[in-house]
Amino acid sequence: MPFDAILFDKDGTLVDFDQTWGPAAHEVMMTLAAGNEAAFRRLAEVSGFNPRDKQFEPDSPFLTGALEIYGPLWAKALGRRDLMRLQEEIAGLFRITSLSSLTPIGQPSVLLQGLAVAGLRLGIVSNDSEASVRLQAGMLELTEYLDFLAGHDSGFGAKPGPGMIVAFAGRFGIAPGRIALVGDTMHDVMAARAAGAVSIGVLTGPAHHEDLAQHADYILDCAGDLPAFLEDLGARAA
Repeated sequence: MPFDAILFDKDGTLVDFDQTWGPAAHEVMMTLAAGNEAAFRRLAEVSGFNPRDKQFEPDSPFLTGALEIYGPLWAKALGRRDLMRLQEEIAGLFRITSLSSLTPIGQPSVLLQGLAVAGLRLGIVSNDSEASVRLQAGMLELTEYLDFLAGHDSGFGAKPGPGMIVAFAGRFGIAPGRIALVGDTMHDVMAARAAGAVSIGVLTGPAHHEDLAQHADYILDCAGDLPAFLEDLGARAA
Protein backbone atom coordinates (compact mmCIF):
# COMPACT_ATOMS: atom_id res chain seq x y z
CA MET A 1 0.00 0.00 0.00
CA PRO A 2 1.54 3.35 -1.04
CA PHE A 3 0.12 5.15 2.04
CA ASP A 4 -0.41 4.43 5.71
CA ALA A 5 -3.32 6.85 6.10
CA ILE A 6 -5.94 8.71 4.10
CA LEU A 7 -7.51 11.96 5.25
CA PHE A 8 -10.66 13.24 3.60
CA ASP A 9 -12.12 16.67 3.22
CA LYS A 10 -15.87 16.48 3.82
CA ASP A 11 -17.88 18.96 1.76
CA GLY A 12 -17.43 18.47 -1.97
CA THR A 13 -15.51 15.24 -1.35
CA LEU A 14 -17.73 12.93 0.71
CA VAL A 15 -20.79 15.19 0.88
CA ASP A 16 -22.49 16.95 -2.04
CA PHE A 17 -21.92 20.63 -1.27
CA ASP A 18 -24.74 22.16 -3.31
CA GLN A 19 -27.39 19.61 -2.39
CA THR A 20 -26.51 19.77 1.29
CA TRP A 21 -25.55 23.36 2.00
CA GLY A 22 -27.68 25.20 -0.56
CA PRO A 23 -31.04 24.34 1.07
CA ALA A 24 -29.51 24.58 4.55
CA ALA A 25 -28.08 28.05 3.91
CA HIS A 26 -31.36 29.28 2.47
CA GLU A 27 -33.20 28.17 5.60
CA VAL A 28 -30.60 29.66 7.95
CA MET A 29 -30.61 33.00 6.12
CA MET A 30 -34.40 33.10 6.24
CA THR A 31 -34.32 32.40 9.97
CA LEU A 32 -31.71 35.05 10.71
CA ALA A 33 -33.45 37.64 8.52
CA ALA A 34 -36.67 37.00 10.50
CA GLY A 35 -38.97 38.11 7.71
CA ASN A 36 -36.88 41.13 6.68
CA GLU A 37 -36.57 40.68 2.93
CA ALA A 38 -33.88 43.33 2.60
CA ALA A 39 -31.76 41.63 5.26
CA PHE A 40 -32.17 38.29 3.49
CA ARG A 41 -31.06 39.84 0.20
CA ARG A 42 -27.99 41.33 1.90
CA LEU A 43 -27.07 37.95 3.37
CA ALA A 44 -27.43 36.30 -0.02
CA GLU A 45 -25.40 39.01 -1.73
CA VAL A 46 -22.41 38.92 0.63
CA SER A 47 -22.48 35.12 0.48
CA GLY A 48 -22.50 34.87 -3.31
CA PHE A 49 -25.72 32.90 -2.98
CA ASN A 50 -28.47 32.51 -5.57
CA PRO A 51 -31.74 32.16 -3.60
CA ARG A 52 -33.70 30.95 -6.61
CA ASP A 53 -31.40 28.00 -7.32
CA LYS A 54 -30.23 27.70 -3.71
CA GLN A 55 -26.63 27.50 -4.86
CA PHE A 56 -23.42 29.39 -4.17
CA GLU A 57 -21.30 31.14 -6.78
CA PRO A 58 -17.80 29.69 -7.40
CA ASP A 59 -16.15 32.63 -5.60
CA SER A 60 -18.47 32.56 -2.58
CA PRO A 61 -16.72 33.07 0.78
CA PHE A 62 -19.00 30.33 2.08
CA LEU A 63 -17.06 27.77 0.03
CA THR A 64 -14.16 28.06 2.46
CA GLY A 65 -16.42 26.41 5.04
CA ALA A 66 -14.93 28.52 7.84
CA LEU A 67 -17.42 30.51 9.90
CA GLU A 68 -14.65 32.95 10.85
CA ILE A 69 -14.57 34.07 7.20
CA TYR A 70 -18.25 34.48 6.31
CA GLY A 71 -19.53 35.13 9.85
CA PRO A 72 -18.33 38.78 9.98
CA LEU A 73 -19.92 39.39 6.56
CA TRP A 74 -23.24 38.09 7.85
CA ALA A 75 -22.95 40.21 10.99
CA LYS A 76 -22.49 43.33 8.89
CA ALA A 77 -25.38 42.38 6.59
CA LEU A 78 -27.65 41.93 9.60
CA GLY A 79 -26.37 44.97 11.47
CA ARG A 80 -25.31 42.72 14.36
CA ARG A 81 -22.43 43.72 16.62
CA ASP A 82 -22.49 40.59 18.79
CA LEU A 83 -20.29 38.62 16.40
CA MET A 84 -19.38 35.76 18.73
CA ARG A 85 -22.98 35.21 19.75
CA LEU A 86 -24.13 35.39 16.13
CA GLN A 87 -21.51 32.85 15.05
CA GLU A 88 -22.67 30.45 17.75
CA GLU A 89 -26.24 30.96 16.55
CA ILE A 90 -25.24 30.33 12.92
CA ALA A 91 -23.32 27.18 13.82
CA GLY A 92 -26.25 25.84 15.82
CA LEU A 93 -28.71 26.49 13.01
CA PHE A 94 -26.49 24.84 10.41
CA ARG A 95 -25.98 21.76 12.56
CA ILE A 96 -29.74 21.22 12.44
CA THR A 97 -30.61 22.31 8.91
CA SER A 98 -27.73 20.52 7.17
CA LEU A 99 -28.86 17.15 8.49
CA SER A 100 -32.21 17.36 6.74
CA SER A 101 -30.56 18.00 3.36
CA LEU A 102 -27.42 15.90 3.90
CA THR A 103 -26.53 14.27 0.56
CA PRO A 104 -23.54 11.94 0.20
CA ILE A 105 -21.41 11.64 -2.91
CA GLY A 106 -21.52 8.00 -3.93
CA GLN A 107 -21.30 5.55 -1.03
CA PRO A 108 -18.77 6.95 1.43
CA SER A 109 -19.53 4.32 4.08
CA VAL A 110 -18.65 1.53 1.64
CA LEU A 111 -15.52 3.41 0.57
CA LEU A 112 -14.25 3.97 4.11
CA GLN A 113 -15.08 0.43 5.17
CA GLY A 114 -12.97 -1.00 2.37
CA LEU A 115 -10.05 1.29 3.15
CA ALA A 116 -10.23 0.47 6.85
CA VAL A 117 -10.24 -3.26 6.10
CA ALA A 118 -7.12 -2.69 4.00
CA GLY A 119 -5.41 -1.44 7.17
CA LEU A 120 -5.35 2.29 6.48
CA ARG A 121 -5.78 4.91 9.19
CA LEU A 122 -8.64 7.22 8.18
CA GLY A 123 -9.77 10.68 9.14
CA ILE A 124 -11.86 13.69 8.14
CA VAL A 125 -10.34 17.17 8.23
CA SER A 126 -12.92 19.83 7.46
CA ASN A 127 -13.40 23.58 7.66
CA ASP A 128 -16.88 22.87 9.00
CA SER A 129 -17.25 22.86 12.80
CA GLU A 130 -16.20 19.69 14.60
CA ALA A 131 -19.69 19.23 16.05
CA SER A 132 -21.24 19.41 12.59
CA VAL A 133 -18.67 17.00 11.14
CA ARG A 134 -19.37 14.48 13.91
CA LEU A 135 -23.13 14.68 13.38
CA GLN A 136 -22.87 14.28 9.62
CA ALA A 137 -20.33 11.47 9.89
CA GLY A 138 -22.73 9.68 12.20
CA MET A 139 -25.65 10.17 9.84
CA LEU A 140 -23.59 8.74 6.98
CA GLU A 141 -22.44 5.79 9.13
CA LEU A 142 -18.77 6.71 8.84
CA THR A 143 -17.81 7.11 12.49
CA GLU A 144 -16.75 3.52 13.14
CA TYR A 145 -14.14 3.73 10.37
CA LEU A 146 -12.60 7.04 11.48
CA ASP A 147 -9.46 7.26 13.60
CA PHE A 148 -9.44 11.06 13.55
CA LEU A 149 -11.92 13.87 12.99
CA ALA A 150 -11.25 17.60 13.10
CA GLY A 151 -13.02 20.83 12.19
CA HIS A 152 -11.90 24.43 11.99
CA ASP A 153 -12.61 24.84 15.71
CA SER A 154 -10.77 21.73 16.95
CA GLY A 155 -7.68 23.70 17.92
CA PHE A 156 -5.51 22.89 14.91
CA GLY A 157 -6.50 25.79 12.67
CA ALA A 158 -8.38 25.69 9.37
CA LYS A 159 -7.23 24.71 5.89
CA PRO A 160 -5.23 25.79 3.90
CA GLY A 161 -3.12 25.67 7.05
CA PRO A 162 -1.43 22.31 7.75
CA GLY A 163 -2.46 22.05 11.42
CA MET A 164 -5.04 19.29 11.18
CA ILE A 165 -2.77 17.07 9.09
CA VAL A 166 0.21 17.72 11.34
CA ALA A 167 -1.89 16.87 14.41
CA PHE A 168 -3.01 13.61 12.81
CA ALA A 169 0.54 12.67 11.85
CA GLY A 170 1.80 13.36 15.36
CA ARG A 171 -1.00 11.48 17.08
CA PHE A 172 -0.41 8.27 15.15
CA GLY A 173 3.31 8.59 14.48
CA ILE A 174 2.91 8.55 10.71
CA ALA A 175 5.33 10.40 8.46
CA PRO A 176 3.46 13.11 6.49
CA GLY A 177 4.74 11.68 3.22
CA ARG A 178 2.80 8.49 3.99
CA ILE A 179 -0.46 10.42 4.38
CA ALA A 180 -2.72 11.39 1.48
CA LEU A 181 -5.32 14.13 1.74
CA VAL A 182 -8.28 13.75 -0.60
CA GLY A 183 -10.12 17.00 -1.29
CA ASP A 184 -11.94 19.06 -3.87
CA THR A 185 -10.45 22.54 -3.43
CA MET A 186 -7.13 24.36 -3.53
CA HIS A 187 -7.45 24.77 0.25
CA ASP A 188 -7.06 20.99 0.53
CA VAL A 189 -4.17 20.85 -1.91
CA MET A 190 -2.36 23.71 -0.15
CA ALA A 191 -2.92 22.17 3.28
CA ALA A 192 -1.44 18.86 2.13
CA ARG A 193 1.54 20.56 0.56
CA ALA A 194 2.20 22.68 3.67
CA ALA A 195 2.15 19.55 5.84
CA GLY A 196 4.35 17.51 3.52
CA ALA A 197 1.50 15.11 2.70
CA VAL A 198 0.37 13.87 -0.70
CA SER A 199 -2.56 15.73 -2.25
CA ILE A 200 -5.26 13.92 -4.24
CA GLY A 201 -7.73 16.28 -5.87
CA VAL A 202 -11.26 15.20 -6.76
CA LEU A 203 -13.59 16.86 -9.27
CA THR A 204 -16.80 16.69 -7.24
CA GLY A 205 -16.54 20.25 -5.93
CA PRO A 206 -16.21 23.76 -7.39
CA ALA A 207 -12.63 23.46 -8.66
CA HIS A 208 -11.95 22.50 -12.27
CA HIS A 209 -9.38 19.94 -13.39
CA GLU A 210 -7.03 22.60 -14.73
CA ASP A 211 -7.15 24.46 -11.40
CA LEU A 212 -6.19 21.44 -9.30
CA ALA A 213 -3.84 19.85 -11.83
CA GLN A 214 -1.33 22.68 -11.49
CA HIS A 215 -0.71 21.88 -7.84
CA ALA A 216 -2.20 18.50 -6.79
CA ASP A 217 -0.07 15.37 -6.89
CA TYR A 218 -2.92 13.35 -8.38
CA ILE A 219 -6.42 14.02 -9.75
CA LEU A 220 -9.40 11.65 -9.56
CA ASP A 221 -12.94 12.09 -10.79
CA CYS A 222 -14.33 11.28 -7.33
CA ALA A 223 -13.32 9.78 -3.99
CA GLY A 224 -14.99 6.52 -5.03
CA ASP A 225 -12.16 6.00 -7.53
CA LEU A 226 -9.64 5.86 -4.69
CA PRO A 227 -9.46 2.05 -4.15
CA ALA A 228 -8.66 1.35 -7.82
CA PHE A 229 -6.18 4.23 -7.85
CA LEU A 230 -4.38 2.91 -4.75
CA GLU A 231 -4.23 -0.58 -6.19
CA ASP A 232 -2.77 0.74 -9.44
CA LEU A 233 -0.29 2.97 -7.62
CA GLY A 234 0.85 0.06 -5.46
CA ALA A 235 1.28 -2.18 -8.47
CA ARG A 236 3.38 0.40 -10.27
CA ALA A 237 5.55 0.91 -7.19
CA ALA A 238 6.11 -2.84 -6.92
